[in-house]
Amino acid sequence: MRAKVITLLHDFGARHAGTAAPLLAGPASSMSLNLQQLRAFTTIVATGSLGRAAAELHLTQPALSRTIKRLETDLGAPLFERHSKGMELTAFGHALLPHAMLLEREAEHAREEIDALRGLARGTIKVGAVGAIASHVLPLAVDQVLNRWPNLRVEIIEGVWDRLAQGLMRHEIDLALSTVAPDTDDIVAITDCHWEDESFVVARCDHPLRRRKPLTLADTLGERWAIPPRGTAPYAHMQGVFAAHGLGLPNIVVETRSVPVLKSMVARCGFLTWMPEPMYDVEAQAKVMDTLPIETVRATRTLTAFRRRQGILPSPAAKLLDELRRLTSPE
Repeated sequence: MRAKVITLLHDFGARHAGTAAPLLAGPASSMSLNLQQLRAFTTIVATGSLGRAAAELHLTQPALSRTIKRLETDLGAPLFERHSKGMELTAFGHALLPHAMLLEREAEHAREEIDALRGLARGTIKVGAVGAIASHVLPLAVDQVLNRWPNLRVEIIEGVWDRLAQGLMRHEIDLALSTVAPDTDDIVAITDCHWEDESFVVARCDHPLRRRKPLTLADTLGERWAIPPRGTAPYAHMQGVFAAHGLGLPNIVVETRSVPVLKSMVARCGFLTWMPEPMYDVEAQAKVMDTLPIETVRATRTLTAFRRRQGILPSPAAKLLDELRRLTSPE
């Protein structure tokens, strides 16, 4: 069944390679699939209702229903189950969905490339970043890009690496900015865009440990810690630092991916955390939380940009990448 859907999509691309107009816009035609049909399909999935989808697409419900019927006829399979409370995908619909979303995004990228060639430079930069980059390097790069191309728009996802990798795979983002990670069959590092930052033990500015002289990493073992969960890069980074000092893990009592929660546990509740310096520089300037002065602890990590292995990097994302290269260049 899934192979049938993929074959139909492949045949569609082969039949219409070199005919950009049917792919990019235009009225419904007799072709097996077109973007009008695919947009109708994905909008119903997103809204869960034929009525809401029709309103969003500025169509009547009968017109939208006919569009979906034609798509189902062309594919030879039902895509939705109709219920009184809405529309649910069938197994065939679930198989079609990722390919329909991909074709829509590729058409959007094609429009952006054409606009760029015409000197219009419109489009959307879709980027994901770990917290340290999202709070420091990325805003600087975005600001510079928007100063040069004010018609661009930016969508930013913040998260740890597994969330960013998922975003790349689902085409939710076109660039991911994170700590170094091995290339995969689907995702590769952009090796000429990388830089370093440092991570430290962080505590609020009036934490009792600040009165201890000298202060060692072992002194933090009995304190309450809040950090990102096991399996994330910050967790592994911190674990490696403690191991290098011949220590086991400290007293980790809170695990969360939320940076605001981590900061709140430190600033309000007296917890310790492990965090890259750019992530708390604002709080440090406000004398809310800051690096715990342990002279032997100084941990550097390398950050880089990632993209999908296959396909062309959209022009808006390429503009951001160029600015990131400029900002992080050692020269």
